[in-house]
Amino acid sequence: MHHIAVTAFSASITLALLATSASAQDDRLQLMRQAREAAAGGKHTEAVELLDRVIALGGASAGMHRMRGRERFCAGDVKGSIADFDRVAQLTPAEEKTLWERGISHYYAGRFDDGAKQFELYQTYHNADVENAAWRYMCVARSDGIDAARRSLLPIEGDRRIPMMKIYAMFKGEATPADVLQTAKAGEPDERELNQRLFYAHLYIGLFHEAAGQHAKAKEHIAASVDHPIGHYMHDVARIHFDRLNAQAKPR
Repeated sequence: MHHIAVTAFSASITLALLATSASAQDDRLQLMRQAREAAAGGKHTEAVELLDRVIALGGASAGMHRMRGRERFCAGDVKGSIADFDRVAQLTPAEEKTLWERGISHYYAGRFDDGAKQFELYQTYHNADVENAAWRYMCVARSDGIDAARRSLLPIEGDRRIPMMKIYAMFKGEATPADVLQTAKAGEPDERELNQRLFYAHLYIGLFHEAAGQHAKAKEHIAASVDHPIGHYMHDVARIHFDRLNAQAKPR
């Protein structure tokens, strides 16, 4: 998903940290610095524990809850992440439409109707994000079937990231997974750009196959997406998805 809403919650964290006494401010600043370092290093459980301490000091901003929601999700605590994202919506109702992360958490919590509603709401904030349409498709497909998901696919134009519009065509039934991969590799992208294109191509091909009940193909492509790290929340989504597929495959 796009980075549009991220800077806003970072700013709210800074303002909340400044609105405290000097000693408490120093403690919170240090804890937040440590939490950011832990998050950047992929130490998501440690980041959550540090954010717990910050929030326990009182006066937590919507940005702090959004950060903890993201870190909780990355640490595997899907329900906890939803609780934090809900708190963001309570503290700053105007920001609810930006909470695409909550929609993804709803999907993994099996709350498909809630997920679809969140992605519909996000569409009113940013209507040129193919990923938003794809995730809503996934939610509707799980609750009402693929035909309903395709009929109600959110309208998207102008997502300039390659191969996003070809991914959109795939979900519309107007392109194949092979077309998506061909588009991702087209031209002469440098190594970084190609890595990013292939990450998104494989992730959404995998999700497309999963919606169709083609589990072996889904796992193959989700695994391929994990092999293309991009340093973004969506890579954690892919990692968690792959971990869940592996857990489902283990004998009970």
